[in-house]
Amino acid sequence: MRSLTAVALTTPFAMLLAGCAVGPTYLAPTAPTLGVPAAWSVPATASREDLAAWWRRFDDPVLSALIDKAMALNLDIAQAQARLRQAREALVQSRSGLFPTLSASGSGGRNEALAGTLAPTGSGATSLSLGLDASYQADVFGGVRRSVEASSADLAASGFTLAATQLSMESELARNYMQARGFQQQLDLARATLAIQDDNLSIAQFRVQAGLVTSVDVESARASRAQAAAVIPQVEQSFAAAVARIAVLTGEAPGALRPLLATPAPIPTGPANIALGIPADLLRRRPDVLSAERNLAAASARIGVAQARLYPALSFTGSLASSAGAVRTLFDTITGSLFANLAQTLFDGGSRRAQTRSARAGADLAFAAYKSSVLRAIEDTENAAGALDSAEAREVQFALAATAAQNSAILARSQYRAGLTDFTTLNTQESALVNARTSLLQARADKAQALVTLFVALGGGWSGADLAPAAAATPSSSPR
Repeated sequence: MRSLTAVALTTPFAMLLAGCAVGPTYLAPTAPTLGVPAAWSVPATASREDLAAWWRRFDDPVLSALIDKAMALNLDIAQAQARLRQAREALVQSRSGLFPTLSASGSGGRNEALAGTLAPTGSGATSLSLGLDASYQADVFGGVRRSVEASSADLAASGFTLAATQLSMESELARNYMQARGFQQQLDLARATLAIQDDNLSIAQFRVQAGLVTSVDVESARASRAQAAAVIPQVEQSFAAAVARIAVLTGEAPGALRPLLATPAPIPTGPANIALGIPADLLRRRPDVLSAERNLAAASARIGVAQARLYPALSFTGSLASSAGAVRTLFDTITGSLFANLAQTLFDGGSRRAQTRSARAGADLAFAAYKSSVLRAIEDTENAAGALDSAEAREVQFALAATAAQNSAILARSQYRAGLTDFTTLNTQESALVNARTSLLQARADKAQALVTLFVALGGGWSGADLAPAAAATPSSSPR
């Protein structure tokens, strides 16, 4: 068997094809090919930001504890982890095609002659047999190797998809947390506004009883109070929805976290500045971009898999067998056989060539998806940076507006008590104060959420611990 195998594999034809792998050799597209600009179109610092555990930079222990909990219990992450394990096993299956298949069999029996009384006569015979079969399809055109390359890229893509899922979860939880804290601030403001409206109603009622004004002031004050009271249940419902979403993201029932988040707290502020680096950094930092690149590598390798089917298939089969009437003589005589087979499909109606063209179309599709993910990453980053600048500018102006509106409302209240102005003027000034304070809270909430969005747009701080097996499985033909 060894001699025949050696003869088959040392023929010039086999030697020529032993290291051949049809299909394109994959090289990752360069940044200019993907349309990545050299610099951002918005003002930015070129130094790179440390994004590890970015949520801790908000200096909020509750937020950090919630994200740590969600990393361990989130169900979307659990699904992505399961898909990563599936991809690892798919790679093992692909690699199995590089090795021969072995199977063993054994049987035993005894034939016994029976007398008329159905009793054994003792003249029977025992038969034993053992067999070993082997089959191997030589990967002369590299179809199996390309399949392994594709599976390796799929595994890496699944790892990066897991990282993207983690990052998405962190982002959604942080945004809902910022919203929840913002709703608590709005709720405090709504209750304070209601208390002011109660006071205004009391003043108006006193002035009507004193004959200083008509009942129009009372009705106006009553309407303003009702409108202020109507805001409270709306904000309470929004707060409850944000808390429920946070609970589900941590793998718990919607109401599980209400006691933890019941105590009001300010909206986390986060760092003052974030360095964006350069646009090309996103090719290495965004897990969704990295996943799209690995999908492109897998699609490129599958072109080789399809092309290999156009060429002859060389396979070997061999067997060893032994049979005897007793165990002690079972290995006295062993027979073996080896066969080589070369097969080529002559006509299939164009099916295999269509598969090759389909694989090339799949690679074009993957390239377009990769380029789209890169451009979208740049768009996300610049939009988030712009939203952060806008929120910071609005926060400054609304703070000034809130201070001025508060002074004006205090003055209008004093004048109304003294009878120097009417209720309409008082109501207008206090409405302006409520609007300014609400806008200031919204600007602060927008700033916090813009910070979260920017951290995520830059790639976040996903951990590569779960991706180590995927990285180790990536072949040498990966991007260089």
